[in-house]
Amino acid sequence: MKVLLDTHAFLWWIEDNPQLSSPAREIIRDGANQVYLSAASGWEMVIKARLNKLKLPAEPARFIAEQLTHNAFHSLPIRLSHALHVFHLPLLHRDPFDRILAAQSLLEKMPLVTADPQLAAYGIEVVW
Repeated sequence: MKVLLDTHAFLWWIEDNPQLSSPAREIIRDGANQVYLSAASGWEMVIKARLNKLKLPAEPARFIAEQLTHNAFHSLPIRLSHALHVFHLPLLHRDPFDRILAAQSLLEKMPLVTADPQLAAYGIEVVW
């Protein structure tokens, strides 16, 4: 199964944070699954790190690349079709990063690993 991580799920996995649910942890840990991190999450982390709202142990590009390799995660680019699909999403959520993740989840047919229950209202499969 292919799954897409929300930004906080990625960070909580890396930190071994107890806020990451057991079902989410099991799906990420299962080597039969392909786990993806969106370019949108990378963008979000860079912005938050630059604003000192997120403390990373290394420069963002190095940290994210190392974690993708270490955890055998795949990167998911933002395609034009993803960006354009956001237009069709109801205005349930104002966070642009969450909206693009919802569009990617829908178009790529990947469940989204997220603690945000509002995202399920977009008709995507949410794992938590």
